[in-house]
Amino acid sequence: MLNAIESKVELIRWPVDAARRAACRDQGVMRLLVLEAGVEAPVCTDVREDWVRTPVSRSDLRARIDALRVKGSADFLPTVDPNGVLRYRRMSVVLSPTETDLVNRLAESFSHVVPREVLLEALSRTSQPSRNALDLHIMRIRRRVKPLDLALRTVWGRGYVMESADAAS
Repeated sequence: MLNAIESKVELIRWPVDAARRAACRDQGVMRLLVLEAGVEAPVCTDVREDWVRTPVSRSDLRARIDALRVKGSADFLPTVDPNGVLRYRRMSVVLSPTETDLVNRLAESFSHVVPREVLLEALSRTSQPSRNALDLHIMRIRRRVKPLDLALRTVWGRGYVMESADAAS
């Protein structure tokens, strides 16, 4: 899973590269602004952005980059709230109660295989668990999560994996 969140952190000279900062922000790229001496610090309201002032030691720079990755990684994990709202990368979709139970299991194991048996158990809480019923719900969930850039991949003979659509392609 680290591959998905270990996206590159762009080092941006501030204020010289203001246009690059805006482009990275629009693309959701994590960025560390490197402020030149005497420049007023910008207000960073995005969890994918932080700043350091020069001169900065290598260890301090590494610590800032690592902290930025940790803060920004939450945006790369799907979450399902108690009301059945699936959120991923600033987008959301409302799920039915049955879909909520299934997607909860898939999101908890994001990018890892969830065995069919586990999903059938989750399905038994709200409907009759059967192979056909699970297949129907999986088909509906695939359509539901696609606009969020999520994919649900079948791992034949084992189960299903929910992952970023980027990773699935």
